[in-house]
Amino acid sequence: MFHVIFHEPKIPPNTGNAIRMVACTGATLHLVEPLGYELSDAHLRRAGLDYHDLARVVVHPDVDAALAAVAPGRVYAFTGHATTGFAEIRYAPGDALLFGTETTGLPADLLADPRVTGRVRIPMVPGVRSMNLSNSAAIGVYEAWRQQGYAGA
Repeated sequence: MFHVIFHEPKIPPNTGNAIRMVACTGATLHLVEPLGYELSDAHLRRAGLDYHDLARVVVHPDVDAALAAVAPGRVYAFTGHATTGFAEIRYAPGDALLFGTETTGLPADLLADPRVTGRVRIPMVPGVRSMNLSNSAAIGVYEAWRQQGYAGA
C-alpha cells in the first residue's frame, strides 16, 4: 500500500526494525545503496526476527532506481528542514515516505529533486537533533495507514 525508502542506511537494527514494521503494515521497504552493512548482518537479522519472509524489501543500486520503482506515486521527504507537519498531508495508497541516512539525513540535492512531492517534518521539542530512523518511519507509515482506515488490517 505504501512505500518506505531508506536512503543509504548505516545502522543494521534500524533496517531490521523497519523490516518488521513493513511486514506488520503491508508497506514495502526500499533500501538505496550503498548500505552501511551486509543484509546478512546478525544485528539486522536479530532486529527483524522472523519477519524477513513476511516483508517486501527491495534493494536499489541508487536513488534514481528507487524513485522509478515507486512512480507514479507521490514522494514525501521526511526532514527537519521542513515546515509542513507529516500529519498535515493527505496520504494516498502508493505514496512513498523517504528517509535519509541516520547520521546526516537527506542530501540537499535530493530534497530539491523535482520527483520529491513535498517535505514534511515530525514535530519535536527544541534542542534535540533527530529521532531514530526506524521510529520515524513507523510514525509516518502508521499515520498514512490510519488515514486509509487501516485498510487490510
